[in-house]
Amino acid sequence: MSDGETRREYSARELQELVAQMRRWAAELGLGALAVSDVDLAHAEQRLVDWLERGFHGEMDYMSRHGRTRARPGEVAPGSVRAIVVRCDYLDESGEQWQESGWRTLAEPLAANVSRYARGRDYHKVLRARLHDLAARMAAAIGPYGYRVLVDSAPLMEVELATKAGLGWRGKHTLLLSREAGSMFFLGEILVDVPLPVDAPAQSHCGTCQRCIDICPTQAIIAPYLLDARRCISYLTIEFKGSIPDALRRPIGNRIYGCDDCQLVCPWNKYAQRSELADFADRGYAELDLIEAFSWDEEYFLRRTEGSALRRISHVQWLRNVAIALGNALAGNPGAALRLDILGALALRLAHSSELVREHVTWAMAQGDLRTSAPDTATSAE
Repeated sequence: MSDGETRREYSARELQELVAQMRRWAAELGLGALAVSDVDLAHAEQRLVDWLERGFHGEMDYMSRHGRTRARPGEVAPGSVRAIVVRCDYLDESGEQWQESGWRTLAEPLAANVSRYARGRDYHKVLRARLHDLAARMAAAIGPYGYRVLVDSAPLMEVELATKAGLGWRGKHTLLLSREAGSMFFLGEILVDVPLPVDAPAQSHCGTCQRCIDICPTQAIIAPYLLDARRCISYLTIEFKGSIPDALRRPIGNRIYGCDDCQLVCPWNKYAQRSELADFADRGYAELDLIEAFSWDEEYFLRRTEGSALRRISHVQWLRNVAIALGNALAGNPGAALRLDILGALALRLAHSSELVREHVTWAMAQGDLRTSAPDTATSAE
């Protein structure tokens, strides 16, 4: 990381003042919090290896490819001794408003449920620009130093770093939780070769609560702090490229990109913060319905999702996901007119060029002949 130039030593007081100044800069840039950790993650390495060996990462080959490197920030950015970790809130409404509207969307069978983090601009671009700004301001203050900005751009156990830095604790759903902001935020890091003072680690405040485990539609949280990604709706609708297993299709409900259930039910998310950044304002996904979403051709899909995290999936995956949601709407025994509308929309894709799409459309249409009710996706947080 070092640029090879000779740098003067800084006193502990100077470095403390620098971190305080960086917190002020972070606030100016619309970031929710900033903290500092060392880069020793040896305590988490074996747990990572065990998780990978059990195959819980599914088809996310990049996780197994990098293996132990995720627990070794010093290999990701040679020479680094500290991690500057930032929290970037993304809600465009308050925590309590978000939870109320989230339950309402799940209860509407024809609502196209898109995970909250993906409804605005792609966070990678938003957060990366602000971290580079922070790094540049630090260089202006102390002179040249070695650093690397990371926003999901390298293998790194960022929740572990954020916990050590005191930004929050790992919840039983494996996401980071904060007493001040719940879990509705992104994380980003700057690995530096400057020995900044570190913050105290956070303590867990989950207690005996296991609402996130109980609410998971596919029971992907198989134990506290242990997620089988192969069953997770976020994995299935985003990372997974193939045919979604039959047994997991009904529990998906109307979720077409990601799943927020474990966050919706979490008591700490009533404290979730509204973002100061206009980038994360909803781009029209809050009111999107399934029939409209299924009508998008590839050209329109690419245009509509430009600059969005939804670009992580292909148009074929989009149609696959929406077909499942339409099938679940049919299984819920809608009125006769709505049933015909859904079947008509599905029929238009029966001859789609993708076998994957055709398979899921055929399955969806068959749900109209079922008389069992769809799973109750509107479970109350109470």
